[in-house]
Amino acid sequence: MLSSSVHLVPMIVRLFHSPIRSSSHSFMDLKALLSSLNDFASLSFAESWDNVGLLVEPSPPHTVNTLFLTNDLTEEVMEEALQKKADLILSYHPPIFRPMKHITWKTWKERLVIRALENRVGIYSPHTAYDAAPQGVNNWLAKGLGVCTSRPIQPSQAPNHPTDGTHRVEFSVNQTQDLDRVMSEVKRIGDISLTSFSARVDDEEQTRISLNCSQKALMQVVAFLSQNRQLYQKTEILSLEKPLLLHTGMGRLCTLDEPVSLATMIERIKRYLKLPHLRLALGVGRTLESRVEVVALCAGSGSSVLRGVQADLYLTGEMSHHDILDAASQGINVILCEHSNTERGFLSDLRDRLGAHLENKINIILSETDRDPLCVI
Repeated sequence: MLSSSVHLVPMIVRLFHSPIRSSSHSFMDLKALLSSLNDFASLSFAESWDNVGLLVEPSPPHTVNTLFLTNDLTEEVMEEALQKKADLILSYHPPIFRPMKHITWKTWKERLVIRALENRVGIYSPHTAYDAAPQGVNNWLAKGLGVCTSRPIQPSQAPNHPTDGTHRVEFSVNQTQDLDRVMSEVKRIGDISLTSFSARVDDEEQTRISLNCSQKALMQVVAFLSQNRQLYQKTEILSLEKPLLLHTGMGRLCTLDEPVSLATMIERIKRYLKLPHLRLALGVGRTLESRVEVVALCAGSGSSVLRGVQADLYLTGEMSHHDILDAASQGINVILCEHSNTERGFLSDLRDRLGAHLENKINIILSETDRDPLCVI
């Protein structure tokens, strides 16, 4: 009896320790986590040229206990992630952007993929989806300006059309034409939604037909209508645009509640981004005491988003030499903080938001080795 009691003790200890170890965090299936991440900020908001989403996937099933956040996934950061037992790395910038023709030990990006797969670590990148999101990188950057109202410089479109179809076709059928036959023929075309109503055109009672259809169905509708010259001559075809999202999109145009001097704004930005230095191009005719009320900003590389925007100040990580000259010639001040310095601080905010969104089901940790490759010396 004594011998069996001795054997039972460690079994009891293990049973008690197991729930304690998992009480604060549990695991999430990778697919479930990806779905939650997309609910947090839809990948549909990303730019068409971007490479976002799950970039490296271990063989399924794959569970995630630790999510590791970084702005850039370098080899040094990968080593840190492996030491901290990460199951999924969320790298704001996609480490895989251009197509890879082979996976060897030759280049550092190929080595990242190899090490990730060997250690069963997934890699996920949201990049411009987080730039555009209402509570994403650009909104975070705008908080450093002071109290202000902001809107996207380039609003995103909703992922879907508000109605079925991509096009609307409208035409009229008069009393001399066979309405039933026309309606019957049109209804045979798949992927359309159709409505009709009475209308008086040129003192003549007619039936107005309006239908929504896909791009594919549009060609069939046009082919049918073109068989009847009277119908086709009065046919209108409209392209249905997806609605703009007021709080989602690239860049932010911010109007301060209380204007400040450029010198004050510089200090606010340095303090918010925890930077000892930044780069400044004074607009023509401007000084450090010039008034700043409207700020156009874009985290990362802002040339394409900020170009042509009317503001007192452009704030971004980097811009081309000639775009800076163009802005300065218009009296617009330009502040450059280096590319990732305008993004990296968002990760702390992201960690807290994701923790709440995921109901603290997994560990979320920030990289301690991730940093901008440039520094002022």
